[in-house]
Amino acid sequence: MSRQAAIRIFVLFALGYFLSYVYRGLNIGFAPFLSREMDLTAGDLGLLTSFYFIGFALAQLPAGLALDRYGARRTDAVLLLVAAAGTVLYGMTHSMQGLIVGRILIGVGVSVCLGAAFLAIAQNFPSSRWPLLNGLMVALGGLGGVVVGTPLAIVLTHNTWREVSVGMAVVTLAVATVIWLLVPETKQRHTAHESVSKQIQGVRIILKNPVFWRVVPFPCAVGGAFYAAQSLWVKPYLTDVSGFTARQADSLVSMLGLTMVAGTFITGMLARRIERYGLGLRAFCGLGMLLFVLVQVLIVFRVPMPAALIWGAYGFLAASCILAYALLAEVFPRKVVGRVTTAFNMIFFISIFSMQVGVGYVLDFWTSENGHYPAQAHLTAWGIMVAAQLASAVLYLWPGTLTVDEQLFE
Repeated sequence: MSRQAAIRIFVLFALGYFLSYVYRGLNIGFAPFLSREMDLTAGDLGLLTSFYFIGFALAQLPAGLALDRYGARRTDAVLLLVAAAGTVLYGMTHSMQGLIVGRILIGVGVSVCLGAAFLAIAQNFPSSRWPLLNGLMVALGGLGGVVVGTPLAIVLTHNTWREVSVGMAVVTLAVATVIWLLVPETKQRHTAHESVSKQIQGVRIILKNPVFWRVVPFPCAVGGAFYAAQSLWVKPYLTDVSGFTARQADSLVSMLGLTMVAGTFITGMLARRIERYGLGLRAFCGLGMLLFVLVQVLIVFRVPMPAALIWGAYGFLAASCILAYALLAEVFPRKVVGRVTTAFNMIFFISIFSMQVGVGYVLDFWTSENGHYPAQAHLTAWGIMVAAQLASAVLYLWPGTLTVDEQLFE
């Protein structure tokens, strides 16, 4: 494959993942309008927002089968049409039930964007470049986290949240079309000859494998805490606990999105170079995640530090959990990379759902005033998330090698 074709594949799948990231965080801008229009509590808003993650998680295993059977191009383009339908429903409905169904369809529709991108990278680039390219993919997609800060706030001063939702459908249709038309069909679909039952058996083997469960919990807890906050709860934290204005909070949301983008690129670039000095991918990923937990401890204990520094570090270090995708792709046979990635995604997004809903319910133990909650409510919720990450770190850091017998999938 030519260099130009490889770059085109990378960029087009990055567009799809960028859209999924925007969808993930739209409610951070929509929240005030939804709360007023639908009379939602913090728990209601957290639950509604999290239906995206439930739809995403429930679609992962069938999406993994589709990726390994039909390839990244077909699977990604077709499912993006589901996301387009979901966002039209979300923008046009006037009932809570319609919002929930729309949010679920959006989650299902973008459920494969990251898995398809990682599979395309694994099939079209040498393994030595996977950490860098995976990191760059997430970095480019992560720009969606920047968009849902100040840029989205500006757009919402001129357009309603419903108009933005329908506009997203148009963009999604365009991205699905270019992926279908411009991405070449891969010649490396390993499981097209396998029966569905054989593929499902491969998923069962992955989910029962102890190596999978040694790697997965810690990055899922870290990613769950970060994305649950970034896509909804970080702005209320900044206004209610840190005392920032809404505009200042929007700027910090965009900033931590940018630092997350920088983090994914830089950690991906450094991962292989650090190996020359004896620090493997597993250790490097674990170190970054531990530092992310430390930053959260500093935030929860309200250690005096410049806001740009502490929240910049929060976004930058959160990116370390993304290296787990490359780690799993190294450990498991290449022919099941699609299923491994989507199985990991399933657990990852169940974690985000649980933490996002959980924060809302914890906040509702306190009484809100004009949509704002006491600082203690937020600190309690964030403290619980930190505890979950520390507990999962023990399993990840437990000594032992990570090896998977390829014959398990024969």
